[in-house]
Amino acid sequence: MKNQILVNLIKNKNLVIPMYLFKLKNKLNLNTDEFIILMYLYNEGDTVKFNVEEIENNLGYQKKDIMAYIGSLSDKQLIIFNTKKNDKGIIEEIITLDNFYNKISLFLMDEKEDTTSNIFSDIEREFGRTLSPIEYEIVKGWLENDMSEELVRCALEEAVMNGVSNLRYIDKILFMWAKKGIKNKEDVEKNRLEHRKKENKEKVEIFDYNWLDDDENR
Repeated sequence: MKNQILVNLIKNKNLVIPMYLFKLKNKLNLNTDEFIILMYLYNEGDTVKFNVEEIENNLGYQKKDIMAYIGSLSDKQLIIFNTKKNDKGIIEEIITLDNFYNKISLFLMDEKEDTTSNIFSDIEREFGRTLSPIEYEIVKGWLENDMSEELVRCALEEAVMNGVSNLRYIDKILFMWAKKGIKNKEDVEKNRLEHRKKENKEKVEIFDYNWLDDDENR
């Protein structure tokens, strides 16, 4: 249900979430609600005037829940509270995201430079776009169901060769391979070889057929 709230916010263009931030959600130790609040602040800018009513109106959370999520983000040192006077001399609470950006930069620095083993990056590169949160969960589901990155990469290659750039097509390929017991790249190559042999045999049988003899026997 909470994931659906996030999806709806993205669909309605209330939130823009870069894929690299979505993929770091678990590393930041955030639940879905905390992530939504943090992304709302991220979309508002580096320095945000803290306004509970505004967050309530835009995201639909109750005030007590907003305060709880904001407190959790502060405890996790992802946001910092400061105060400043506005133009009218009134003191306002301001949230800054410096700590959040620092943590993100550290995560990105720790990532391997070679991203060839990252199936998410491979798919995004071949599709020429970033994956949506729903698509990310689909790929994650494949991996959680014991499909290796190697096998998913082979299915991606198959889809690209056929000029198709969507996960539904890849999912069909993986489903058919699972039915045939194909589990790795070696199995894929073996299946392709057998398929080519079958096609060549059918071509030879058609070519060798003596159509003249068939006419004479009629």
